[in-house]
Amino acid sequence: MTHVVITGGSSGIGLAVARIYVGRGYRVSLIARGTAALEAAQIALREGNEGRVHIAAADVADADAVGAAIRACEAEAGPCDILICSAGIVEPSPFEDQTEADFDRQIAVNLSGSVHAVRAVYAQMCARGRGRIMLVSSGAGLIGIPGYAAYCASKFALRGFAEALRSEAKPRGVTVSICFPPDTQTPQLERERAARPAEAEVIMGQVKPWSAEQVATHMVLALDRGRFDIYFGLTLLALGRLAPLVRPLIDWHFDRQIRRLQRVTEP
Repeated sequence: MTHVVITGGSSGIGLAVARIYVGRGYRVSLIARGTAALEAAQIALREGNEGRVHIAAADVADADAVGAAIRACEAEAGPCDILICSAGIVEPSPFEDQTEADFDRQIAVNLSGSVHAVRAVYAQMCARGRGRIMLVSSGAGLIGIPGYAAYCASKFALRGFAEALRSEAKPRGVTVSICFPPDTQTPQLERERAARPAEAEVIMGQVKPWSAEQVATHMVLALDRGRFDIYFGLTLLALGRLAPLVRPLIDWHFDRQIRRLQRVTEP
């Protein structure tokens, strides 16, 4: 039976992906920091489904902890066949106002946390000659956004990691994918928006938020088809494919909008 491991699986996109795979009858393991949220997700997923749901609490920024959590899940459900790296955090703030700890924490969770999870399953996948890995980046991994220096850095870096790993993994039978979701309707989005600078909304408001279920469905379909990079809607597809070619025009457009906003808000 296929075993899917999902970091950040107790809520948001991760939980929505879990619902799809549990509905298929797969074994699903959820990893997140909060034990109470994991237990609630486990109960909800088990109702009316045949899939077996396992949970393990761990901070993905801690390599030893996430490795131990994945090994514990594999001991119960078998080797990981599909890994979804969905754990992530965002703390919007102008760079000069953000503490070093808040900046570093976003890198540790969003970038290093994904690497730690991949490392925990990658060697076994290669040894078996099969496996699928999905890294969850963001629309903020395609364009720099004011107030999101740390978050953008972490999500841009995931693409470089994914591209290099894909080239290493493909000859060994392992599929690596990366997706770039837009704003997604989750509890985290509401908290993030409360701290989002107005300058950031000029850019991020160009794309309507998707539901977690829509994002999850798009991701799983792309994994089924073995696609590498996954975009959500025409705007993000255009950014993913054309941004390097039209970067000066994009920067000019948003710089004008931000200057106009600042003139309006100046006392």
